[in-house]
Amino acid sequence: MLHALIMAGGGGTRFWPRSRQKRPKQFLKLAGDRTLLQQAFDRIDGPVPAENTWVITAAMHAREVAGQLKALPGDHIIGEPVGRDTAGCIGLGAVLIARQEPSAIMLVMPADHVIEPVQEFRRAAHVAEQLADEHPSALITIGIPPSYPATGYGYIHRGPAVTQRQGIAVYRVQAFREKPTRDSAERYLASGEYFWNSGIFVWKAATILNALAERQPKLHAATLRIADAWSTPDRERILRKEYEGLERISIDYAVMEHAKEVLVVQATFRWDDVGSWLALERMHPQDADGNTVLALHCGLKTKGCVIAADTEHLVATVGVENLLIVQDGNATLVADRRDEAAIKQLVELLKTKGLESYL
Repeated sequence: MLHALIMAGGGGTRFWPRSRQKRPKQFLKLAGDRTLLQQAFDRIDGPVPAENTWVITAAMHAREVAGQLKALPGDHIIGEPVGRDTAGCIGLGAVLIARQEPSAIMLVMPADHVIEPVQEFRRAAHVAEQLADEHPSALITIGIPPSYPATGYGYIHRGPAVTQRQGIAVYRVQAFREKPTRDSAERYLASGEYFWNSGIFVWKAATILNALAERQPKLHAATLRIADAWSTPDRERILRKEYEGLERISIDYAVMEHAKEVLVVQATFRWDDVGSWLALERMHPQDADGNTVLALHCGLKTKGCVIAADTEHLVATVGVENLLIVQDGNATLVADRRDEAAIKQLVELLKTKGLESYL
């Protein structure tokens, strides 16, 4: 049976000041009337029953998850005592799912993506589930056909075609490539042989645990100790003790780049990882001057800006172009849109200046 693991532990620092430590971007409504986390849950609601769905988040956000996902069993919301990247998160999820159902197939997906239409995602996930059942030793990922030479995404170099199911192509994976230079990204796009790495996976829970045992034996052993203590009064103590000792490493570095049998399902849905404020331009219309406005705004000679603010807060602009202007509560960001990637550095600067109360 299919189980789902939603990874909801990210900090969303590039969406500061709306994304804060107490409420990072996966808990925000950035595209529609539901938060990104709620949209992730809605996406699998039906194909995966709530009792087979798990969310792993930061311990401080477990209550927020429970409030947003009332249909989810409370004991399926796991609060990480510290962040240890995706390998730790997936290892913990896999061992708990295997504990519930040893033969389970698990779908792993981040909580902060926008995917449309939902039916196409479910179709791709169903194909991946069939492949995991037929190829139990395979690790399966979903690849996004690139639409431009992005330098902020990892890439998957596809190999020979394996099959086609329900009109969806499936390939062997030849190699994973980390975030490329602009020249490399342009070559990848021109070749037609590469996908963006979506960070969405499907596999047998036992298969990913075997892979972790081979490549990351310390991490694997730690998750087993956590599972052994899960139904005991020692659960929280063991979880903290073992988690704090885990290496901070992504599942790509830990397993995927070394695995012998990896398949990629070609996505037929639209995908956006909502990585920065500029993503709003892809999800919302622009006015006649190329501005994306999610605010009460009055402007003269204002072009190519992304403007977002609280509904009761007026943003007035004169003679500005290509800016990010974001107000949220007690903080306002004004930045050249070409420097939007530096918002992460700005957050670190706020910490060094003793302004943590604004994070």
